[in-house]
Amino acid sequence: MTLRTDRVGEAIREVIAAAVADLTDPRLGLVSITGVDIAPDMANAVVYFSTLGDEAGIDATGAALTAAAGRLQRAVAREVRLKRTPRLRFEVDHGVVEGERIDAVLRELGGGGVAR
Repeated sequence: MTLRTDRVGEAIREVIAAAVADLTDPRLGLVSITGVDIAPDMANAVVYFSTLGDEAGIDATGAALTAAAGRLQRAVAREVRLKRTPRLRFEVDHGVVEGERIDAVLRELGGGGVAR
């Protein structure tokens, strides 16, 4: 990643996070947009998300985001000045999912987990 792709990725993350808040799809629960990785040619972007719930809830959230990809891409086109708007693909942020799983195990063991 270069400094430019990092900056553009962060700008896209902010726009998508704001636009997701306006979506009314019932499959969407509490979702966070955690990051964006952009290809060096800026033609494609992977948008990472996390959500609460089990595997079915995560899959439903991914499906809802994928269904809204066109709307979210238009929001990016309006807000971020780029020659071409990257095509968006959504993936679960496994780091967040694993962190939550580890925290739950620690709480079960009496270690307290991460303070909230």
